[in-house]
Amino acid sequence: MTLKTILVTTALVTTLATSALAEGLVGIAMPTKSSARWISDGESMVEQFEAAGYETILQYAEDDIPNQLAQIENMITNGVDALVIAAIDGTTLSNALENASFAGIEVIAYDRLIRDSAHVSYYATFDNFKVGVQQAETLVTGLQERFPDAETWNVELFGGSPDDNNAYFFYDGGMSVLQPLIDSGKVSIVSGQMGMDTVGTLRWDGAVAQARMDNLLSAHYTDTQVHGVLSPYDGLSIGILSSLKGVGYGSGDTPMPIVTGQDAEVPSVKSILAGEQYSTIFKDTRELARVTVGMVEAVLQGSEPEINDTSTYDNGVKVVPSYLLEPLKVTADNWEERLIDSGYYTMDQIQ
Repeated sequence: MTLKTILVTTALVTTLATSALAEGLVGIAMPTKSSARWISDGESMVEQFEAAGYETILQYAEDDIPNQLAQIENMITNGVDALVIAAIDGTTLSNALENASFAGIEVIAYDRLIRDSAHVSYYATFDNFKVGVQQAETLVTGLQERFPDAETWNVELFGGSPDDNNAYFFYDGGMSVLQPLIDSGKVSIVSGQMGMDTVGTLRWDGAVAQARMDNLLSAHYTDTQVHGVLSPYDGLSIGILSSLKGVGYGSGDTPMPIVTGQDAEVPSVKSILAGEQYSTIFKDTRELARVTVGMVEAVLQGSEPEINDTSTYDNGVKVVPSYLLEPLKVTADNWEERLIDSGYYTMDQIQ
């Protein structure tokens, strides 16, 4: 036996031994690296799964649906024991999940609900309706602070990606707060553009949001001041703010409108500290990873995972048992407590 053969054989035996010693193999399918939030999700899950004794396969599909389908099929072929999937489009995975079920693979929907499939074991997410409520609450608080004398607040609405089930919960949560104010005349949607079919932003694309804000400003605000924008995600908020700054908001005697957000991404936290974006919603991905790891451990060990919601998330085929985590409002008043003191970011990352 040559030295090369000995080394190759030793490496193979070591790999097999490592796999045999692991609690199991978990495939993690994430949508994109274009958002820092998803990078954090992936890293947190790998760290926590490996600490619990599992091997992992982590892949990002860069918002390409066929790519994510191929990645999931490859994970199934590679013999994963469980799949954790944050879907790009929650309606496109039915065939892949049938294959996973046939192979005896448990499927956990991560943050985004997978629709139209019976083969989703559990769902780990945040209280997405509450996220929308909190966004609208911070919008109203900001309007009261910055424009206390306005008889009517002029507001525009932005929605998330129509192929993401969460986007509808965010929008509906926000409207549960804003609709009474619209009905009373305190809030005016000057453009008249309402409803997810009108205000949705495909793939959560900040450039699309910026272009739409440009159009809203030129069509409806040449002689009128915009006071607030309900934005469901930081990546959209940055684009919206760029549009507003481009026509002079935030300079001279034209105050910046109140703009909301979500995910506490670093550029938006810096924007909040600069007095531009007003708020964001913090969803601690470390906690979401912890809940997900617990779900996988439970199902692979034949026990019931901890859940706290059995009614909200009907995916069109079944109500998926879920665990909902609490989102947190972040503003210039509490960002350090929420984001630095919790260890989510270091001060060097923000300043």
